[in-house]
Amino acid sequence: MATLFKFFKSSLIFTIVGLILAYLIGGPKAAFIAGILSVLEVSLSFDNAVVNATVLKDMDAKWQQRFMTWGMLIAVFGMRVVFPVLIVAVVAHLSPWAALMLAVGEPDRYAATLTSAHVVVAGFGGAFLLMVFLKFFLDKEKDVHWVRVIEEPLSKLGKMEAVEIAVCLAAIYGISTLLQAHEQLSFVLAAVAGLITYILVDGFAALLETEEPGDAGLVARTGLSAFLYLEVLDASFSFDGVIGAFALSNNIFIIAIGLGIGAMFVRSLTLMFVAKGTLDQFRYLEHGAFYAIGALASIMFIGTFHEISEVVTGLIGAGFIGLALWSSIRHNKRAPAPVLE
Repeated sequence: MATLFKFFKSSLIFTIVGLILAYLIGGPKAAFIAGILSVLEVSLSFDNAVVNATVLKDMDAKWQQRFMTWGMLIAVFGMRVVFPVLIVAVVAHLSPWAALMLAVGEPDRYAATLTSAHVVVAGFGGAFLLMVFLKFFLDKEKDVHWVRVIEEPLSKLGKMEAVEIAVCLAAIYGISTLLQAHEQLSFVLAAVAGLITYILVDGFAALLETEEPGDAGLVARTGLSAFLYLEVLDASFSFDGVIGAFALSNNIFIIAIGLGIGAMFVRSLTLMFVAKGTLDQFRYLEHGAFYAIGALASIMFIGTFHEISEVVTGLIGAGFIGLALWSSIRHNKRAPAPVLE
């Protein structure tokens, strides 16, 4: 119990402070809504914690700490407060300050404006997450398969150069044909931007390959590339949650508090997974998380022309994680015990 408290201490403190602030802003109802939003955020982003752990475990302690501090500030205040305001500013042709005042003074209009940008947001986030999914499964060197009938052919297909980009572009074009004419260009431009962002962030480390081994600059910049990857990944996960939160409240401060609490718990889970070596103990957990990411990318794309409940999104993600955990436990029971010499 004490070990768990170590990982979740900061999250619990943030929760208490956040719920008190929500109560001061809008009373018991606001605090209750903030609590509901935090639970929804954790349920929607649990797979994000697993994927974060796959990246974070290879980062040095300094960059792990930066992810938990600076990364947390960016996730809570940047992606869940500042970024939505900037989206509204662009869509409504306002200054960022005017967009913030709109959120405070005319929350219904602010919510409607942000919701109107859903196609663009879903295009960017869906394309980025689809590339994350494809990069994992279209890997010619991948030798651990959970659903072999699917993953083995995908791994072989990965021998084709840049095949994941071709698949992503094909998906973008296919979805664009299902949209209304006035939305198609915006969707395609946003999705291509998401694709380019993934290529730049994921490929940043490749620029460092000529550095000398042991170079401190190499470690720092490699850590920076992983940090940027995690932040864009978090942004892609948070887009739908931010927009969907307006179904419960149009107060951006209550939304920021609720989603921020959830984001804190997701990061605490990430650190716990890294410290306890959870991904090594449950060999298919990572696979389940990436299947959930693929499902979320698909849902974001489909959501551009057909509304899908956030509850469905959360259940699908939780379902993949649960099945992967169950399969991992079964594998561990069947695996032969190590031979002692």
